[in-house]
Amino acid sequence: MNSPVLSALIPVVLLIAIGFFAGRMRWIGAAGVKDLSALVFIVLTPPLLFRTMSTVHVEQLDFRPVASYFIAVAVIFFATLALRGFNRRAAVLALANTFSNTVMIGIPVVSLAYGDAGLVILFTLISVHSLVLLTAATVVLEFAVVREEALAGRHGDRHMAHTVLLAVRNATINPVFLPIFLGLLFAQTGLALPAVVDRPLQLLANAFGPLALLLVGVTLSATPIGEHWRGALGLAAVKNLVHPALVAAVAWALGLHGVPLAVMVVAAALPIGANVFLFSQRYKVAEELVTASVAVSTALALLTLSLVMSLLA
Repeated sequence: MNSPVLSALIPVVLLIAIGFFAGRMRWIGAAGVKDLSALVFIVLTPPLLFRTMSTVHVEQLDFRPVASYFIAVAVIFFATLALRGFNRRAAVLALANTFSNTVMIGIPVVSLAYGDAGLVILFTLISVHSLVLLTAATVVLEFAVVREEALAGRHGDRHMAHTVLLAVRNATINPVFLPIFLGLLFAQTGLALPAVVDRPLQLLANAFGPLALLLVGVTLSATPIGEHWRGALGLAAVKNLVHPALVAAVAWALGLHGVPLAVMVVAAALPIGANVFLFSQRYKVAEELVTASVAVSTALALLTLSLVMSLLA
């Protein structure tokens, strides 16, 4: 393994391990985890996203890497549905196989490994990642619910159009999409942020990575795996290994190379994102399996990310 990979991943591993130890020692309780999550997501994420994108012009963005990512996502998502059947459980597990933790883990890893150039590519993906995947998953899940109700002889009063519009709104009016969009708008003006504004944003942005990784460790320490470890291991293998391999193949076919190729493959190799658990709770299906899968996928990512980044290097 070469030194750039080590220099990017060792801080990630150490910070997650420190967070895990703090959680095991109960220095941070459940209420503290909730408050820290809100702090990272609502207070620290927007300055990092806005500040990075505030110097990027739209004509500089290349959407081919994002296209390669979503082509691979579509293949895995619908292959999961085909293998497991068209139902709520299959839809949630398909989302688990394709939804990456692009913010909490992806941003620190890509920042350390590929710098600002890599972050711009990652943020281009992040700007549409939740919007596309969560909206598509909502549509599939709502159809699955209607189908299950019809098979059971029930006719629920569900308004799918309203549900989908609500999913779109939630995916766009949030602390991830809005700062990226507003940062891009500001960049098109040609103006520069005044130092008195830029400096506090920089300090907040710098605090994001360490706190996010510590929070991942604390969360892992309190996540039960139990009897679902086999199923969780299977989902983690698809997410951490099959997904990046397929993205690499599609990206290669589209002629991508260098940092754009590397960032997309690393993004695909990231562990399962926490939003999948929220969907399993909302639709009351595979909740314990998804919880275990997020934990197993995150723990395995310390090894699989190392492997993927070594091969890319």
